[in-house]
Amino acid sequence: MEIKIGVRSVHRELIVETDLTAEEIENALGAALSSNTGVFTIDDADGRRIIVPTAALGFIEIGEEGPRAVGFGSTL
Repeated sequence: MEIKIGVRSVHRELIVETDLTAEEIENALGAALSSNTGVFTIDDADGRRIIVPTAALGFIEIGEEGPRAVGFGSTL
């Protein structure tokens, strides 16, 4: 699943490919916003950890679940 994380005062968003479901991402975000740690943490599909301070979060866009289509469409 692809998610985009917008960070305040940064012109580019972080694009993260993760093995988590949309529900798991929402739960992790809710836990981060309600906790005292002040950070949103997520692991990407390659095992890297992304840590963003919750005060700096602008938005999180959760992509659609399922594999992406590969190729140039149908051939004649």
